[in-house]
Amino acid sequence: MKTALHGGPSPAGIAVCALCCALWLAFLLLAHHRIRTLAATATPPALTPRHATAAVLCAVAMAVCGAVLVV
Repeated sequence: MKTALHGGPSPAGIAVCALCCALWLAFLLLAHHRIRTLAATATPPALTPRHATAAVLCAVAMAVCGAVLVV
């Protein structure tokens, strides 16, 4: 947020910050779900492709948002 708002807030900077925050919250939700699954059983099931894909997409999208904010 500091980088996006440096020199005054712009609509694009605020939108990218909001998107980064939403992606981070989605990633935390996925991680929390996985931690609960791992703690619930002695032998946890493998991560489903849907959850793995969502985690990877969130991480990549956050990296892209970070790059956009820096440039």
